Amino acid sequence: MNMQEIRVRAKDLGIKYSRLKKAELIQTIQLTEGNFGCFSTAITGECDQMSCLWRKDCLSVSGKKSIQ
Repeated sequence: MNMQEIRVRAKDLGIKYSRLKKAELIQTIQLTEGNFGCFSTAITGECDQMSCLWRKDCLSVSGKKSIQ
């Protein structure tokens, strides 16, 4: 999901997003929706949230963190 789509989703949920980075914004959306705010925290590349909307993007971002 691109940043514009994420912002639209945040706006629909009443989240102010102007100063949030992508990961922070997605985590805020996750929490607002009643889910775990875990986006980009799967540093080991493991995630048991198979039906998560953000899973694919999350694992790709998390994988980059573990390389650095």
